Amino acid sequence: MNPEIIYLFDPLCGWCYGAGPGLARLAAEPGITVTLQPVGLFAGAGARPMDPAFASYIVKADERITAMTGQPFSDVYRQNVLFGGTQRIDSGPANLALTAVRLTEPDELHKALKALQAARYVDGKDITSPAALAEILNDAGLQAASERLAAADAALEAAMQEWINDGMDLMQAMRAQGVPALQLRTASGGRYTIDTQALFGPQVEALIEAIGKAA
Repeated sequence: MNPEIIYLFDPLCGWCYGAGPGLARLAAEPGITVTLQPVGLFAGAGARPMDPAFASYIVKADERITAMTGQPFSDVYRQNVLFGGTQRIDSGPANLALTAVRLTEPDELHKALKALQAARYVDGKDITSPAALAEILNDAGLQAASERLAAADAALEAAMQEWINDGMDLMQAMRAQGVPALQLRTASGGRYTIDTQALFGPQVEALIEAIGKAA
């Protein structure tokens, strides 16, 4: 059994987007399994309106993320998503889209998350819109997931909620204060919380080396 990294995230979390390159490097390492685990941080009771004050706060955070990771945040994202005046911060629809991928094309979850993040932060698309999400999945070559999302029903909603509940339970067990968050699970049954800073910059190489030793 390979060592496994559980990656706790929310698809509307800017720092999770910033961690993307480090996560991709980790997932590409032979002998390490990276499992995506959404926690619904900005869904349900965690959803909120996007008001100008909070949008300005996000802009400052985005600038820090770019400085640390090089991940881009486009002008059209700021215009449409942050200051467009119509979008809420609600990751429920994006979590539902990822659930559709998990049920139909589970090996493509990393691809799907990257596509949703790029659609929001680079293309300025509304990933709180089910119709837009279905189109994004289709454009990413995930037709089965796109069709499943377009035909969303109670079974899909229940599968999403069960998946989110697993993430919330793990987040609580780890005493994580937010996302992204990482847990390492070794072949011997060990479970270790990993400092998320390891995903940013060259520290990911040290993390890969440490995982190899822990395994």
